[in-house]
Amino acid sequence: MPSHDTPTFELDPAPKIITFDCYGTLVQWYEVLLREIGELLANHGAEGVHASAILDSFSAEGRRLTADTPHRLYKEILRLGFAAAFRQHGVTPSADEIERIAASPSTMGPHPEVPDVLRQLREHYKLAIFTNSDDDLIAPTVASIGVPFDYVITAEQARAYKPSRQMFDYAYRSMGVTPDETVHVAMGMYWDMKARHELGLRGIWVNRRGEAGNPDWLPYAEVTDLRGAAALLLPS
Repeated sequence: MPSHDTPTFELDPAPKIITFDCYGTLVQWYEVLLREIGELLANHGAEGVHASAILDSFSAEGRRLTADTPHRLYKEILRLGFAAAFRQHGVTPSADEIERIAASPSTMGPHPEVPDVLRQLREHYKLAIFTNSDDDLIAPTVASIGVPFDYVITAEQARAYKPSRQMFDYAYRSMGVTPDETVHVAMGMYWDMKARHELGLRGIWVNRRGEAGNPDWLPYAEVTDLRGAAALLLPS
């Protein structure tokens, strides 16, 4: 596995667009959801149930639900996935509590370094977001970042979720570029680095949580935050 901040890709050909995952990569997905889940567990007196375990169970449910057909909106994935995740741990939230968690992505603000780094990158590249979200759910999150994006590609538009090739093919058609004219920057190993590997895309893994990568999905550069990505993408 590559060490932190080790470049494993070339900027030749020069990219025209830097594409980003949003949740976790740019905005505080884990921080917000762990707080919301923790508050719900406390309200239910669910001692011994950890917020991180609920989130892990939701991630597994999310993989299953996003692979189902026909396509569901992400708000429905969030509702169904979290309801199932809590049930697996013996907790039964009310419909209002589930709705609060399902709406929480719209409240997620950026990681501290993100706005400044994106402004630097905008001086050299177009910027795009590829997100497993809905148009209306992602809009306030993108606005909270405070930096314009040239494209925001959602699963709702593509009618498919990452890591499906359909999502990426739709995105490149919409942007009018070929995959080798981009670099994909993301925190999601399964959702993004897997797809990027299968499509042969250049990629930067933003490993904010000090997790183990997957050597089956190399090559990718590994950095600890968006400043590390900028160091690889900006002229020295």
